[in-house]
Amino acid sequence: MSTAPSIAPAAEICAAVPEAWGRWLGGRARVRAARGLHRVESNRGQLVDLASNDYLGLGAHPAVRAAAGEAASRHGAGAAASRVATGTLAVHTALEEALCDYTGRAAALVFSSGYTANIGLLQALGGPGSHLILDAHAHACLIDGARLSGARVATAAHNDLDAARALLEANRDSPAPAPRVALVLESVYSVLGDAADLAAAAALCTEFGALLLIDEAHSLAATHTGSALRAAGLAGAGHVIATATLSKALGAQGGVVLLGGEAAGLLREHLVNTARTFLFDTALAPAAAGAALAALELADAQLLGRLGRNAALVHDTLAAVPQLSGRIERGAGAVHSITMADAATAVRTAAALRARGIAVACFRPPSVPDGVSRLRITAHANHHRRELLAALHTIAATILEEES
Repeated sequence: MSTAPSIAPAAEICAAVPEAWGRWLGGRARVRAARGLHRVESNRGQLVDLASNDYLGLGAHPAVRAAAGEAASRHGAGAAASRVATGTLAVHTALEEALCDYTGRAAALVFSSGYTANIGLLQALGGPGSHLILDAHAHACLIDGARLSGARVATAAHNDLDAARALLEANRDSPAPAPRVALVLESVYSVLGDAADLAAAAALCTEFGALLLIDEAHSLAATHTGSALRAAGLAGAGHVIATATLSKALGAQGGVVLLGGEAAGLLREHLVNTARTFLFDTALAPAAAGAALAALELADAQLLGRLGRNAALVHDTLAAVPQLSGRIERGAGAVHSITMADAATAVRTAAALRARGIAVACFRPPSVPDGVSRLRITAHANHHRRELLAALHTIAATILEEES
C-alpha cells in the first residue's frame, strides 16, 4: 500500500550529500508529496494479479522455468560481454530465429530489454537529416530514444493518422525537409489499450517514403494472431520495423527489433554496428533468453484464445455496471482502463483493492499522456473464470465505495 513519504529535515539531507544537491533532493521530494506522486516498490505476493504484464502466465510455467535453468547451466549466469565481443551465445541465435518464425519477419536482433531495443533503434536511425514523428501516447522508451537520437522530433495527436499526415506534409513542403522520416507508433497502447491502424499507417508511410516503426510490446503473443504486424499483413514489408519486449506475454526478459523485406539484413547489420544499447551493453542473460525461447513454443492459438476470452470477460463484466459503463476503455489486447475522478481517488482505490487481495495498476499524471487518472485492469490467460469474476465484482464495488 502506498504511504506518504517521510522527508528528512533539510539540514539532515544537506549533511548527507553536498549542500546544493541536498536542497534539490529535498525540494523534489516535497513536490512529489504535495502532488501525490510518491511511488513505492510493489510485490504481487499472493494477490489476484490483474496488474502485471505476464499476460499468458508463462513466467511461472514449469517448462519456461526449466528452460531458463538449462540455459544458465549451459552458458552461465550472465553473457559476460556485449554481443559484439564474446556475448553472442547459441541461445541468442536460436531465440532470434524463433522470433522470426513466430512473427514472419526476415531478421531479428535481441537486446537486453525492450527499453534498450527502442532506444538503440531510434538512436541508430537518428542524427542530422532524420525526422521522427511520434504518437502522443508513445511509451517513455520511444520518447527517450527520440530525444537521444539527434533527429528532429514531432508529436502527432494520439491515434490520428490525419495529424500524422499533416506532419509528413509539413516536412515535405518545408524549405529544408528532412530526407529520412519515420512514423513511430505502438500496435496496442499501454494506457488505453487501444490499437493503431497499422495497415493504414503503413500505406501512409509508403506514400511519403517514410519508415514505419511499430512497438509490439503489448501485442506480441498477446493478441489473437500472436503479432499485430502479421495480422495486418505487414510481416514482409521492408519499410516497417517492429520492436517488442520479451518481458510481458513471454514472461521472460529482453527486447527485440524485428525486420522484414529485402533490406532486413542490411538494417540488422546497421544496428549491430551503430545501436549503442547493443554495442555497449552486456548481452541478454542466457536464462532469460532460454525462458523466452520456451515461452514462444507455448504461446499458441489455444493459449491466446484463453487470453482473449478473459480480456472480453474483464471488459463486459465491468461495463455491465451502470456507473462504470461509460468509463471503461475496451482494449484491443489484454489491457483495459477505467477513468477515475482524480489521482487521489485512483491511488486510494488501488490501495483498498490491494488490502482486499487484488492487484491493479494505478496510472496518474504525469505518467499518463493525457493527464487523466486511471485504474488499469490486465487480463491473464491463466485466470479461472470464477476467480476472475469474483475479483471483478470486488473491483466494481470498491470503486463505487471509494467514490461515494
